[in-house]
Amino acid sequence: MPHQTFSVVPGTFAVCRMPADTAVPFWASAPGGFSSVTRTADELSIVCEEARVPAPQPESFRGEGGYALLKIHGPFPLDSIGILAALVKPLADAGISTLAIGTFDTDYLLVKRAQAARAVVALRQSGHTLVED
Repeated sequence: MPHQTFSVVPGTFAVCRMPADTAVPFWASAPGGFSSVTRTADELSIVCEEARVPAPQPESFRGEGGYALLKIHGPFPLDSIGILAALVKPLADAGISTLAIGTFDTDYLLVKRAQAARAVVALRQSGHTLVED
């Protein structure tokens, strides 16, 4: 599998779930920083900097903070094979849970902040290169 270059994005991130028919809140799509908004028939899912998520939230809101964000440096062609697998496998082997987000140019992995240092070690030991972003 291909070796990749990755970095740790500054900040702490949250993963949030709202009912599918919820309008995208301003805090989820405000300019600056990383955010990802995905709507399916079942939910509105938001990943953004934890500090952006206001409190209190309605009872229908579910969220979990405390995530570190790893950026896999692209761009890579959309038909590339094995990019994500090459990074997720060493993390799984190290017992680190991941949440993957793909964009047109690159991929991102969320890992719990408490496991971020172990994630970096696992990725470097499997041949991936850590760079400053």
